[in-house]
Amino acid sequence: MSSVVVGMSGGVDSSVAAFLLKQQGHRVLGVSFLLYEARLRSQYADAPCCSLASIEDAGKTAALLGVEHEVINLRDIFLAKVIEPFIAAYEQGKTPNPCILCNRFIKFPYLLKYADAHGAQYIATGHYARVSHGASGRAELKKGLDPKKDQSYALYDLGQDILQRLKLPLGGLQKDETREIAHSLNLPAALRPESQDICFVDDGDYGTFVDRLAHHEPGPIVDLESGRTVGRHRGLHLYTIGQRKRLPALGRPVYVVRLDTTLNALFIGPREMALTLTCCAGGLRWIVPPGDFAADAGHFRATAKIRSTMPDEPAHVVIEDDGATITFDQPQWAPAPGQSAVLYDDDRVLGGGVIRNC
Repeated sequence: MSSVVVGMSGGVDSSVAAFLLKQQGHRVLGVSFLLYEARLRSQYADAPCCSLASIEDAGKTAALLGVEHEVINLRDIFLAKVIEPFIAAYEQGKTPNPCILCNRFIKFPYLLKYADAHGAQYIATGHYARVSHGASGRAELKKGLDPKKDQSYALYDLGQDILQRLKLPLGGLQKDETREIAHSLNLPAALRPESQDICFVDDGDYGTFVDRLAHHEPGPIVDLESGRTVGRHRGLHLYTIGQRKRLPALGRPVYVVRLDTTLNALFIGPREMALTLTCCAGGLRWIVPPGDFAADAGHFRATAKIRSTMPDEPAHVVIEDDGATITFDQPQWAPAPGQSAVLYDDDRVLGGGVIRNC
């Protein structure tokens, strides 16, 4: 019997993943990571994957399913690898994706470490994505079959050491099917709401979170159409490219177009100014090396996704050193430095990098 270590957050997805793997005949070892300090939250128990309450639910689920379960305290490493870079990115006028940082530095490496220490062949999570193995033996990452829940975007930079041993039992399911399984088993997570994007931030209010911990100063808000200063911002960390909230009323819709940390200035303009054909990405990481799918590894066609909630769109990609210039067929909405650009070939993830200024 093969053994698999399942990351159990206490949520419906990881709970059902553990059930399905046991049903398939695996020995399941459930692991929950304690990631964030309770006393720093005003509503800590509502956090979907960081809270003591969710970890208690994971333990109850493990007991109900008859699987082993252990809690591991990773708060210090989570602070160093996720929270501090998250804050630093906002101080630099970027819009970070902490889920990708957590996947790269916390969740998957520590699942693998636990698996090695306990003689388990595989690791697993409740992500909606799929792993396949081609004739070459190389593991490939593919989109989940539920287009509304596909989470392959957040997994684009996992290496072969992880992908070769990763099981994603929900990749072929629709979210409604997962819920039905949870309800049929009376799992504690069956009625738990969907996870918020930033699990350690109360109510998704990242601005208030960064306010408490980051250095920030007020500065000018400049209308790019007129060149006039039309207001003052309380700190650039409260804004991201494409945002409409917290902007002065100018009698017409305006959006954040640029954040200038050198001038500590926020530049706003009409919607068309936040649309662009081209974005650039650095720190590229490949699941499928370009030479394996493109006749010219420096120039190729692909689809690219620049936000987790947006679809991937057709584009031409030019590779230079560790960076890529992505030119879309149609203008795209507000690529934000700090987010990731992920490249696809149909449903196969090729790789990606972090969006930066061109």
